[in-house]
Amino acid sequence: MPLTTDAEIAQLLRETRTIALVGASDRPSRPSNGVMRTLQAHGYRVFPVNPQITGEHIHGEYVWRELAQIGEPIDLVDIFRNSAAAGAAVDEAIAAGAKAVWMQLGVIDEAAAARAEAAGLKVVMDRCPAIEIPRLGLDPIAPAAA
Repeated sequence: MPLTTDAEIAQLLRETRTIALVGASDRPSRPSNGVMRTLQAHGYRVFPVNPQITGEHIHGEYVWRELAQIGEPIDLVDIFRNSAAAGAAVDEAIAAGAKAVWMQLGVIDEAAAARAEAAGLKVVMDRCPAIEIPRLGLDPIAPAAA
């Protein structure tokens, strides 16, 4: 079952340090761009993923083509793709060894959620971390120890 309670979602956000944002946009008017900025402001390391702008930078971070290229542990994969494309992103998250997948507002794929859970990942659907963080009163996280 996807995480739905405030306590479950808050715990996931507290445990998370690195986030891969699939569908990141370099356009400031796009929601994914603002969410990335918000997540960074709360202390998360965010890896933008977008094959159309690979090699560019968004908010100081290199844009990756796919999750498998990142080469660093990924705690959470935030999926800014439509529901029809979410399953492929979930499968990439499983293959990359992510600990959780988060499907953005309006993004629902029950089959992909079930695959993620079967692989041991935590799942959140149809929510936005940039909304949940202030709603839950979570403070910015401290930088991870080097």
